[in-house]
Amino acid sequence: MVRDFTREMGYLPFGSRLKRVGERLQAETARFLQQAGIDLPKGVWPLLLTLDQDGPLTIGELAAALGVSQPGVTRSIRQLEAAGLVEAVPDAGDRRRKPVAATEKGAEILAATRRELWPHIEAAVRELCTSMQGSILDQLDRIEDELDRLPLDRRAAEIRDRENDDG
Repeated sequence: MVRDFTREMGYLPFGSRLKRVGERLQAETARFLQQAGIDLPKGVWPLLLTLDQDGPLTIGELAAALGVSQPGVTRSIRQLEAAGLVEAVPDAGDRRRKPVAATEKGAEILAATRRELWPHIEAAVRELCTSMQGSILDQLDRIEDELDRLPLDRRAAEIRDRENDDG
């Protein structure tokens, strides 16, 4: 078995540890959505949700709203434009501004996802984080151990299946 150096180092690589858990949750969420027929790159959902709730927004406004870099937002927006989920919309007041908005297709996917899939992801994450105790490192250990035992996509699918059996 390969040694988990990042885990062993304690607080020193704390940011790397958070990033690792975050990326894993994003990848497993993307896999759950892909199994439901929604195949989008991981990490674009916060952009889509922000545009759906607060759009149209410029790249800079999206970056500020999400606390991420503008180049990262630009890359994600290009992916979403290629998929037909967002588009640039004219700003009548200032032609230099290039806000982005969800397309009708994007809004439809968001509505369906929010209604049919997000509740299961949220429930899976909540279940994963229930009864957290101890230091933040202990909590990260528990989250990673639980994800090793049952990945988020399978956890969310089990929750969905239980709800379908009950309903």
